[in-house]
Amino acid sequence: MFGECHAHIFMDGIDYRAAVRTHRDAPCEPVIRAHLKEYQMRGITYVRDGGDKYGASTLARKLAPEYGITYRTPVFGIHKNGQYGKIVGYGFSDMREYHDLVKQAISQGADFIKIMTTGLMDFDDHGAVTGEPLSWEEVREMVHIAHEEGMAVMSHTNGKVGATIAAEVGVDSLEHGNFLDEETVRILAQSGTVWVPTAVTVRNLVGDGRFPDETLRPICACTEKALRAARRSGASVALGSDAGAYCVPHGQGLVDEYHAFQKIFGAGEALDDWLRAGERRIQEIFQRR
Repeated sequence: MFGECHAHIFMDGIDYRAAVRTHRDAPCEPVIRAHLKEYQMRGITYVRDGGDKYGASTLARKLAPEYGITYRTPVFGIHKNGQYGKIVGYGFSDMREYHDLVKQAISQGADFIKIMTTGLMDFDDHGAVTGEPLSWEEVREMVHIAHEEGMAVMSHTNGKVGATIAAEVGVDSLEHGNFLDEETVRILAQSGTVWVPTAVTVRNLVGDGRFPDETLRPICACTEKALRAARRSGASVALGSDAGAYCVPHGQGLVDEYHAFQKIFGAGEALDDWLRAGERRIQEIFQRR
């Protein structure tokens, strides 16, 4: 099986608030072990976490070898105050505070740095992203600081503006990347940034009732179009499901993501080779140097 290149072990795929309560006082070992068991049962031997504020991903990394899993984590995510990101980490007001957070993550054993450069896709306005993306100058400096500290950068980014900025300044992986157009995908391919599209965060919602299907299907179509462009342009893409997000169970989420790619491209060795190449780059880059 492929590796899970984007997960959140502290979430449960069902109820975010309940998951937070589970780990708020201390990471809950039995729950984390249950999630790791789900990966083990499906032959998933690599998991890259997106971080949390509760120590759950750090404990998961400690426990993971018992399940035959290599586990990587940024410990927590880093966002600009007033912008999206507090659900998985801590905020900064200026680059000095950002650098302090980078050093704090490193001191706590981070394998890489996770940054948030945009908000989420806006389900009420197709193509729009909540909040304003961070500026080119801000993201460039954030990536520069992390790289100077010897750390790779995972970037939560949506929308063509945010993704273009992230690719141009050299983030090592771009997570989610909803609403990309072909020009942005071309820039992504030229940059060498690995795209982890987490397609099932939307696809698994179809038929669930949380959002109207007529809202979800155009988002799925947009992602499919961007993925086809990514393959044509030779962009690096790796499988990651955002496991733990609503309707994306640990373990099964990655299986669903792989099946989504098979539905888009057709099953076969060519698809597997493309995805394994992206995963190899993730595994090579996203480990503490």
